[in-house]
Amino acid sequence: MKIGLFFGSFNPIHIGHKVIASYFVNFTDLAKVIFVVSPQNPLKQKTSLLDQHHRLQIIRAEIEDNSNLEVSDIEFDMPKPSYTIDTLVRLKEKYPENDYSIIMGSDNLKNFHKWKNYEQILEDYSAYVYPRPAYEISRSHKNIHLIEGVPQMEISSSFIRKSIKEGKDISYLMPEKAWIYTDEMNFYT
Repeated sequence: MKIGLFFGSFNPIHIGHKVIASYFVNFTDLAKVIFVVSPQNPLKQKTSLLDQHHRLQIIRAEIEDNSNLEVSDIEFDMPKPSYTIDTLVRLKEKYPENDYSIIMGSDNLKNFHKWKNYEQILEDYSAYVYPRPAYEISRSHKNIHLIEGVPQMEISSSFIRKSIKEGKDISYLMPEKAWIYTDEMNFYT
């Protein structure tokens, strides 16, 4: 099965994340998209990072009715910070029958050369890259696939966190179940 891996902190998940995952399942050759919740991104600071189990549960509740979307905690018991190459190797060992590709925005592609063993990632896996505002995409490898048409939204998890802290109503910027869970637990306030 051809599976797209959508790595991220998802701190918290917002409608942009869900739109991207849905687009890749419906408009590319990927049969499934898995949200891989990263306990700690090596290129980001850990400030205001919600506990990984809460982030996992929020996504799980949000996508439970869609068989083409999954969420994974595979990185939870791996050394921190999480490195994509290590996760890819572990998944391939565990599920050798699957063909994995990573999903990333053009903003991440810009810094891809900073990723651990990025050359090996590109040699062994495909990268599906979607456009992000203000980040030009240049295809520089045979395994980088530019996916045009993905809806673009200028929304970020940091904007969501800041807005919640300021008491703003962001209920339309997060998927419904994710917002309800976040609001009920008073996260990011």
